[in-house]
Amino acid sequence: MFKKIKAIIVEQLSVVDPSDITMDSAFDSMDIDSIDAVEIIMAIEDEFEIEIPDEVAENFGSISDIINYLATVGIE
Repeated sequence: MFKKIKAIIVEQLSVVDPSDITMDSAFDSMDIDSIDAVEIIMAIEDEFEIEIPDEVAENFGSISDIINYLATVGIE
């Protein structure tokens, strides 16, 4: 799952070096603004065919937050 999330982030943020992205990468460290965050969440929803509630997505601060959420809803 991490590889898919990483690929989505790299695709959405063409200036991010893929080798800099880890499970613990915080959005702040990747200079992800609110528009980027929305696009990343939408791409994740499309990839995994789910809908992430806005109130949940607003609390994502790192890649591990996203992966933990996906695991709680049964995505592996």
